[in-house]
Amino acid sequence: MHHTFEPVYNIHSNVLILGTFPSVKSREQHFFYGNPQNRFWKVISAITEAPLPITIEEKKAMLLDHGIAIWDVIQSCDITGSSDSSITNVVPMDFSKILRHASIKQIYANGATAEKLYQKHCEATTGRNIIKLPSTSPANAACSLEKLIEAWSVICR
Repeated sequence: MHHTFEPVYNIHSNVLILGTFPSVKSREQHFFYGNPQNRFWKVISAITEAPLPITIEEKKAMLLDHGIAIWDVIQSCDITGSSDSSITNVVPMDFSKILRHASIKQIYANGATAEKLYQKHCEATTGRNIIKLPSTSPANAACSLEKLIEAWSVICR
């Protein structure tokens, strides 16, 4: 599978949030966090105190209005459905363009798998560390929306 959509960022983006690879629903929609059970948009809306976005354009505007960039660690891989645990044959993203053109001060991982894959495949190239946040995926049912919001609020501090 190949990643088929571009990152969201601009020159004012100072935070970069990285997922692993788009889910089946995200691939269908050609945009990030397309599974309605994924809590990413609820979390970002809460920590930025912005209305919950519905359309892709509203989602992009909310991110960019708050200096947030998003992308994924993986450019291509073998994956079964949306299961991060099934990922093999990873080809990492090239982050040079986004890091050159945006004002990224900190990179955050949406979950442990994104953190591990970034550390294994990207950290040496970018020269930047990553901070793990709890996954917003519905597979992370142990973490309530309230706990996610509390943990992710570090982005806006």
